[in-house]
Amino acid sequence: MVKVKFRLALHLFCLMAGVLAPSAPARAAGVMVAFAGAAAPGTVIVRTGERHLYFVIGDGRALRYSVGVGRSERQWTGSTAIEAKFVEPNWAPPAAIRRDNPALPAVIAGGSPANPMGAAALTLTGGVYAIHGTNAPGSIGGFVSYGCIRMHNSDVMDLFSRVGVGTRVLVEL
Repeated sequence: MVKVKFRLALHLFCLMAGVLAPSAPARAAGVMVAFAGAAAPGTVIVRTGERHLYFVIGDGRALRYSVGVGRSERQWTGSTAIEAKFVEPNWAPPAAIRRDNPALPAVIAGGSPANPMGAAALTLTGGVYAIHGTNAPGSIGGFVSYGCIRMHNSDVMDLFSRVGVGTRVLVEL
């Protein structure tokens, strides 16, 4: 509780001092859309070409979220599942990212503005990729990652509340 109060007080101080600009209004998490497909309700489908993630509701409907996806040389497809769920996870940059960014620390603490995992992470089986929030909201909608699926923090928290460990995830082009 003290940590939350401190963060709020620091944020308000920075706003008043002109160090931070006011945040944009809160976004609605997910947009209900018509969805044609054979996936069972509760399935997560990522369509990288569209840069959208769908959470299948059933009855021809799904929640659609805008996402950032892997750069062309980092894209992948396949069937996987959510292996674990974390709020404000620590981030240990994988070897490929450390090669490209050798100045990165070994671990960035969860909740840090420098942590690219954002508000939450849904790790996928195999331990290489995750669906996660972001500290760079302008990257959503682009081909920007090393293969992870980035979401707005409000969106990943909404999805986090809807899925469980074992939820099927299909990644398509």
